Amino acid sequence: MTTARAVIDLDVPGDVISRHLYGHFAEHLGRCIYDGFWVGEDSAIPNVRGIRSDVVEALRALGIPNLRWPGGCFADDYHWRDGIGPREQRPQMVNSHWGDIVENNHFGTHEFMDLCDLLGADAYVNGNVGSGTVREMSEWVEYLTRDGDSPMARLRRENGRDEPWRVPFWGIGNEAWGCGGNMTPEQYAAEARRYGTYCRNHGGNELYRIAAGASDDDVKWTRTLMESLGCLTCGQQPAPVFQGISFHYYTHAGPGIASEPATAFTTEQYYGTMRKALDVERVIRRHEAVMDSYDPDRRIGLVLDEWGTWWNVEPGTNPGFLFQQNTVRDALVASVHFDAFHRHAGRLKMANIAQTLNVLQAMILTDDSGAMVLTPTYHVFEMNRGHHDATALAAHVLDAPAADDGVPAVSMSASLSPSGDTALLSLSNLSIDEPLEVRVDLRGRAATVTRARVLTGTDATAHNSAAAPDAVAPAVLETALEAGALSVTLPPHSFATVELALA
Repeated sequence: MTTARAVIDLDVPGDVISRHLYGHFAEHLGRCIYDGFWVGEDSAIPNVRGIRSDVVEALRALGIPNLRWPGGCFADDYHWRDGIGPREQRPQMVNSHWGDIVENNHFGTHEFMDLCDLLGADAYVNGNVGSGTVREMSEWVEYLTRDGDSPMARLRRENGRDEPWRVPFWGIGNEAWGCGGNMTPEQYAAEARRYGTYCRNHGGNELYRIAAGASDDDVKWTRTLMESLGCLTCGQQPAPVFQGISFHYYTHAGPGIASEPATAFTTEQYYGTMRKALDVERVIRRHEAVMDSYDPDRRIGLVLDEWGTWWNVEPGTNPGFLFQQNTVRDALVASVHFDAFHRHAGRLKMANIAQTLNVLQAMILTDDSGAMVLTPTYHVFEMNRGHHDATALAAHVLDAPAADDGVPAVSMSASLSPSGDTALLSLSNLSIDEPLEVRVDLRGRAATVTRARVLTGTDATAHNSAAAPDAVAPAVLETALEAGALSVTLPPHSFATVELALA
């Protein structure tokens, strides 16, 4: 068994890790909304006003901070007025991006905001730039957030909602370089300024407007958007027309997206996946460097509002529904992403995994029989909940073996709780077949272990199903702590958290 050595400075706090880095994404795609969140009020599956109760309970256990909706590519085909008013009177549309199916618009603005209320999550509404209009988006903001007497506030009341909602996050289109309009960076930057101008703050609702940014490390998009904001260091400048810039980053192992099965992968493909997942930190750094050159005070946030794994769909399912299984490998993709997010929390302000239910790297899998399965990725989110709004700690791996070429055996991050009296350490052993001893020197404050858990499976392809819902679930991890030195032994392909009480 090999050994890794690391140091955590418990008295050297860094940037605050926004809880919004643990955000989620629900698109009108496959079975994410319909038969996922939404089962309808007449369903035999327990629900609250048509929203599935067990799903809400499971996500509340994660402390879900925000939910992005209605897309994705779907957002730039979606016209919000089609999703308000009596459901039986709502017009249908064709979801041309995802399965070419007919959408009945039964889940619309009021249903989404009801869902956010049940979850205790902030709404992240993604507006339509690709096929919509400035007026359409401006009126949606007014409909959702304006109090008093106005045309959209009156319309909202006619549809049964008196008080406005609080909607802090607003996306100005999606993937404008592709499905959101096939624009150049310059074309989109002009549109983002125009749309952002007319997405107004109403009353006490202050919008955090997010401009649609790059795919992967196409920093030209980021540079063009930053240039469009003008001087951010000139003193008494007005508030920028958008406050965040997004990018999207998906993980796969082969030559391209959806190039292999989710559960039948080779050792080579496993390590290819880990290399791609770890590379997200390089991509973050590239966008960060561009933004820092224009905005050294970090007024503008970086937002990774789509990330996760993308495999072949499960056999026998609709290729347009993007339903895939979720293994220990997916859980480790999530864990190394979060370690990178924590290290860059000064600029990275939000991230949204794709997607919450039944699509891509899902938290939860459901079926129409009423079964609900928590995936290995769900458990990573739950085990890492203590990082929400905590302060990143200086954590350094001093000496560690390589699991494979370009893949270190260990990934690690740590944080100090808002109260300052506890800390959380996250550790991953990325070796597919070798256990790893990790010795961590805890410096600066005395500590005791209050809980330690590990997540793994019989092999890296292990996953949960209705027949075996707990094949991959957190278990107790043995630890030793003596004279400030913490020792843990991590099984192959595993993720662990250690909770510490600090003196």
